[in-house]
Amino acid sequence: MILSEVAASGQYLHFTSLHLDRNVFDVTLFGHQFGLKWYSLAYIAGILIGWWYLLKLLAQPAAPMARRHADDMVFYATIGIILGGRIGYILFYAPEMLGDPLKVLALWDGGMSFHGGALGVSLAIFYLARRNGLDWLRIHDYVACCAPFGLFFGRLANFVNGELWGRPTDVPWAIVFPHTVAGGFDPPRHPSQLYEAGLEGIVLGLVLWFFFWRTRARYQPGKLVGIFLLGYGLCRYFVEFFREADIQYLHNPILGTPGLHMGQLLTFPMILGGLYLIATAKKREGHREPFVDQPAT
Repeated sequence: MILSEVAASGQYLHFTSLHLDRNVFDVTLFGHQFGLKWYSLAYIAGILIGWWYLLKLLAQPAAPMARRHADDMVFYATIGIILGGRIGYILFYAPEMLGDPLKVLALWDGGMSFHGGALGVSLAIFYLARRNGLDWLRIHDYVACCAPFGLFFGRLANFVNGELWGRPTDVPWAIVFPHTVAGGFDPPRHPSQLYEAGLEGIVLGLVLWFFFWRTRARYQPGKLVGIFLLGYGLCRYFVEFFREADIQYLHNPILGTPGLHMGQLLTFPMILGGLYLIATAKKREGHREPFVDQPAT
């Protein structure tokens, strides 16, 4: 109640004063309105910049695949991100959508899960590796180094959309997001989207950059993807303490409790898997088989 009164007094920055719009632009054609959303642009930017960076990584010694494989990888990964992200969101956060196929297909209304998207990309890597006789774990290492770009832009898009906001707080940098409370004044909240952009995007990206370019991690299959899984899991688990539980779980006695949010529970397998891959990576170094490119047939 006190936070709501303070927010109403204008002491905190109001999200509406930033004049951000979900759409980059809007056009009207044949009586229908169309627009390019920042969220869509974030996906496009993450994929294209990630593609560019992947080619930089592959230009270094001991690359696990050729340029032509990377081009295919981007195509398969894009499909994996979209399908996996959507299916993951439905299974983890909105299973009731299974009863309405039209809502399942309405991607423009939002609703994507990182964990589902990550699984979709992993399946795409398995397919590419099996089809071309490549080392799937080493490809995971290289793709993991590119993932922070997409995470960074995606979280910025969450902020622009004014969604996935944080818990009420009185920190000086709190922001008053609109329509977070049914009736009454909206309290100032943590801009948790920006916390995630900084940790999952910038910090994790720099950690992976260091291990790829300054250590022998890329010669130890599984180490880089292990660092990514562990780093993302820890960052996500930490930020969820400052982030409001998803609205469908907000009043759930278990999943509405900080420390047990759905987003936190889903990080446990990532953290454990990351620790295992890091701990066993050194043993796989001697078993690494160099990739020798052959002309495409």
